[in-house]
Amino acid sequence: MKEKLYTIPLNDAMNAEDECPFCFIERNVEQDIMDYVLGSCASYMESDTREATDKAGFCRMHYKKMFDYGNTLGNGWILKTHYKKLIAEMKDQFSHFTPGKTSLMDKLKGRPADANAIASWVAEKEKTCYICDYFTKEYARYMDTFFYLYKNDEAFREKLKNSKGFCLHHFGDLCANADAHLGDAEKKDFYPLVFRLMEENMERVSGDVDWLIEKFDYRNKDADWKTSKDAVQRGMQKLKGGYPADPVYKMNK
Repeated sequence: MKEKLYTIPLNDAMNAEDECPFCFIERNVEQDIMDYVLGSCASYMESDTREATDKAGFCRMHYKKMFDYGNTLGNGWILKTHYKKLIAEMKDQFSHFTPGKTSLMDKLKGRPADANAIASWVAEKEKTCYICDYFTKEYARYMDTFFYLYKNDEAFREKLKNSKGFCLHHFGDLCANADAHLGDAEKKDFYPLVFRLMEENMERVSGDVDWLIEKFDYRNKDADWKTSKDAVQRGMQKLKGGYPADPVYKMNK
């Protein structure tokens, strides 16, 4: 099958022979959006981008990554306008706030008061992150592309059959999407394939972790490390996704 522009990232991820192709894609997309938000293109100075970041904000994890990225001025501008929008909303929430009432019967039965409006407003703010939300949309497209290639590209299916499977996190997403993308006959081939990949590769990583531990026994100090030197970071990735051993991603000045 002739490669198309939108299939290149998934084929690149499969060619990387990583523990999980979706982890590989996730890292690339996140770094691209970090470059877009804070990099030399200075999109944080554009009104439409700042309007979007002001509205969504960022999660704790991505604030930390943005700080580590290294663009102090860019982070400052993003925080400046986001604070102004947030404070205006907060004042409006405070001006309309009425504490919930708990009746005597509710107290006796241990029932909570009505939902606190301020707590609900804060909870809504916690649900959005400009970078997470961007990746969620991109991820859905990559998931669609995965199944498109699986159904239409024999070379891609061969890469999948010979791959290291997926991390458990992304494997769950894959199974959640498979029923919507595959017909009944296709599912009969797909599930045994991915189940085999997961069993074999979880066992492989588990074996690497076992041997890494054995290497700390003085009796094995001269034995070959085999493929266990990076077993801890690969073992963590296989369970939860991501790259625990990655260096901090910094702005390319």
